[in-house]
Amino acid sequence: MTEQNTRLGIILMIATTVVFALQDGLSRHLAGTYNVYMVVMIRYWFFAAFVIAMTVRRPGGLARAVATRQPLIQTFRGLLLAFEVVIMVLAFTKLGLVESHSIFTSYPLLVAALSGPVLGEKVGWRRWAAIGVGFVGVLIILEPGVTVFSPWAILPLICAFMFALYGLLTRFVARKDPAAVSFFWTGISGAVAMTALGAWFWQPMSPSDWVLMAVLCCTAVLGHWLLIRAFEVAEASAIQPFAFLQLIFASALGITVFGDALHLNTVIGAAVVVSAGLFTLWRARVKAASIAPSAQP
Repeated sequence: MTEQNTRLGIILMIATTVVFALQDGLSRHLAGTYNVYMVVMIRYWFFAAFVIAMTVRRPGGLARAVATRQPLIQTFRGLLLAFEVVIMVLAFTKLGLVESHSIFTSYPLLVAALSGPVLGEKVGWRRWAAIGVGFVGVLIILEPGVTVFSPWAILPLICAFMFALYGLLTRFVARKDPAAVSFFWTGISGAVAMTALGAWFWQPMSPSDWVLMAVLCCTAVLGHWLLIRAFEVAEASAIQPFAFLQLIFASALGITVFGDALHLNTVIGAAVVVSAGLFTLWRARVKAASIAPSAQP
């Protein structure tokens, strides 16, 4: 039986957001100097090693992890996440951490919007209203028609869509495959794809940047471990809202280290998006709580 400790889960989720924010800052720095494909490829090498190390420690080992009942969907999930990382890192270099994360925080709204066609779930009018309000927040950030619209601004929105679809497909494959199988296929398929691309863009790296790359890889492993542990000790609905703190930590890093500008429209728009996202999470929790008693015999 899974241990339930909401306080520890919240602490672990906050720690996860700090580590992932640091990872984003390191990714922006390295991708500003070296090819994005190469940077993400090396990240995935370490991620795959971490996945394999965790897999061999579980009952059944690698043989059980490989034995998926949905190889095509599992492979597609892994590719989707890998290319989402590539596009998001590119967005960091073109837009900065503040604006990229402000737009990317719309992904819970996309999860709610896509849960119907992907999972067959019913989305009520309250959540549809929140989705609409959230995307008004995105428009406030982008300011179409007010300023010269940057084509790069579409990148974090594409990432939000890809990450939302990845999350929904993860829930879809969980109907037939255990989490360990999905985790294994995510790491391995992404590493294979990024090696096939990144190997063509290899660049010599300075010793100091190799140190930063090692730190980046360690943050990726640590961040995933903290996230896994957070969901092991607490209910997802209780700790998921704290994932929005990554916007604050990444923005603080972008402003202090990279000199990103903090515009009023970005602050207002991000506040609207986060508020709408929190509302959709709350409504999903209310709906799950109302269904649970009726499901009991």
